[in-house]
Amino acid sequence: MPKVVDHALRRRQIAEAVHRLIDAHGIDGVSLREVAAEAGVSMGLVQHYFTTKDEMLLLAMDHLHLRITERIGEVHGTPREVLRAGILELLPLDEARRTEARIGMAYLARSVVADDLAEVLRNGLPFVLGFYASVIRAMRPDLDAEQEASALFAMAQGLVHPALIGHYSPEAVETIVDRYLERLLD
Repeated sequence: MPKVVDHALRRRQIAEAVHRLIDAHGIDGVSLREVAAEAGVSMGLVQHYFTTKDEMLLLAMDHLHLRITERIGEVHGTPREVLRAGILELLPLDEARRTEARIGMAYLARSVVADDLAEVLRNGLPFVLGFYASVIRAMRPDLDAEQEASALFAMAQGLVHPALIGHYSPEAVETIVDRYLERLLD
């Protein structure tokens, strides 16, 4: 009887190995061989799924986005609470989100010179901005929701680097977000 292989599980295993390597060594520390070793699988298995490092990076970036999206989808509450949670999920407030933010920053840096990564980031941004705008529109129909969503996104992204280097504590980041939301939505 042939062995049944869970391809989604294999891809997730490889994506998580890519993330661990990016977190430890940056994107330059990622290679098919290093990922195979980190994932505890053969080089042939990794090559079965990916022929290039860039293909592997794209899958791992999609996996990261999916993980964050799933966590945000689990949040229930008022529109304001869901919006706040959606913003805070993208900020380095605990070790798991710090790791994700470091990985995200590595992808962002590479996207400046890698068009395929830049395209994925560009294509994902309207979903984030649309989510923000829908909440803003529902709570403050008097505002230009799209413009405010862009400003909110820029504010939140501007907190990532200072929080990662320890300029802002997690508590300070939450206070900044809460005050911004108060001014915006009240």
